[in-house]
Amino acid sequence: MQSVTIYTSQLCGYCHAAKRLLNSKDVSFDEIDVMMNPDKRQEMMQRANGRHTVPQVFVGDTHVGGYDDLAALERQGKLDPLLAG
Repeated sequence: MQSVTIYTSQLCGYCHAAKRLLNSKDVSFDEIDVMMNPDKRQEMMQRANGRHTVPQVFVGDTHVGGYDDLAALERQGKLDPLLAG
């Protein structure tokens, strides 16, 4: 199982949706709240090729994108193989 990292903020509905999707698949993830930590927001933007919105989801070293991207992978049946590595 690949490691999953999700950059979030507390007031973000899409962040909560992404976490619900991952939790529904029993996927553990490291959550990094960027709202109160500008250094982590900069880290996220570097890893996400300049994207500054949350959530930003990473599976291993692969940048998945935001919630819409994560949900699209799930609909296409591509999320489980990505998570499995």
